[in-house]
Amino acid sequence: MKVTAAVVPSKGEPLVMQELELDDPRPGEVRVRMAASGICHTDAIVRDQWYEVPLPAVLGHEGAGVVEAVGEGVSRVGVGDHVVMSFASCGQCDLCLSGHPAYCASFYDLNFSGRRPDGSAAYTGDDGGTVTSHFFGQSSFATHANVYERCLVKVPDTAPLELLAPLGCGIQTGAGAILNRLDPPAGSSVVVFGAGAVGMAAVLAAVVAEAGTVVAVDPVASRRAFAEELGATHTVDPTDGDPVERIREITGGGADFALDTTGVPAVFRQLSDCLGTLGHGAMVGATTPGTEGAVDIGTTLLSGQTLHMVIEGDAVPQVFVPRLISLYEQGRFPFDRLVEHFDFADINDGFAASESGEVLKPVVRY
Repeated sequence: MKVTAAVVPSKGEPLVMQELELDDPRPGEVRVRMAASGICHTDAIVRDQWYEVPLPAVLGHEGAGVVEAVGEGVSRVGVGDHVVMSFASCGQCDLCLSGHPAYCASFYDLNFSGRRPDGSAAYTGDDGGTVTSHFFGQSSFATHANVYERCLVKVPDTAPLELLAPLGCGIQTGAGAILNRLDPPAGSSVVVFGAGAVGMAAVLAAVVAEAGTVVAVDPVASRRAFAEELGATHTVDPTDGDPVERIREITGGGADFALDTTGVPAVFRQLSDCLGTLGHGAMVGATTPGTEGAVDIGTTLLSGQTLHMVIEGDAVPQVFVPRLISLYEQGRFPFDRLVEHFDFADINDGFAASESGEVLKPVVRY
């Protein structure tokens, strides 16, 4: 069938609307008519080829829509079901089977290769050339996509798909890093470096966890103020003095938990330095391959701290996304305050608004 897609034509170029041919769903795939898709930092860095997904490509990995057709062997969803989409995983390796699909042995191939395991792609251009599909198993920057069943989270038919779309990656990443990996007990201290969409989701999750002290660290005054509106008990401007010293003052000697959402080596060092004895830190910020960070090994060894690298909030999306929806419905996880909508035709404006910091979580509507 003919579909309209926002295609990255070449490295660093704006997305271009094109009419493409979408093939039929293969075994284990579902054709989804998109209602919305979040724009994520990962889409931008793949557009710019930090990770060399083959171009031209249809990106997008925070999709939500309605199932229109199912391929052979699909059993968890049917035509007419409303779904939110997350990352792809094989479901068969030890890590998937032990509840950690974000560390799937086939994660890169399924999410970044731009091809199915048999080497085919779902999209074809007017010139007959192949256009990369199945980005994160979905390629949701299109009116329709063939999506791996493993990516799908079924939601109620009444669910607001235009709002729920970003739960599949960015919001899941920030909230999951707090709730799944760090798991702070009530009354503990949590520091979040970077108050973008992922960081704000982490702040919201720290409030859900009933952390006693929630510190948001960001150089932008408006974001610090917004973090306080969302429940941060303190904020720190890292450009105004030593942020580690300030955090240690706020937390009474060092934080129990800390999360870096920036991917900046200097910030990762600050995360390590701000933790107290037996503190637990995590990092989710993507950066260019080969980027190196450093910690003070001698001092860190004596602290007994734990440092984790976290992908996709270490979540099982089919379990965690419904949990976030339930928290939202209870009024305890108001992630809707992070979202601003753009028409699909204005998708490049959404990218620009995200990169400038004007909008925390742009979501395009189809």
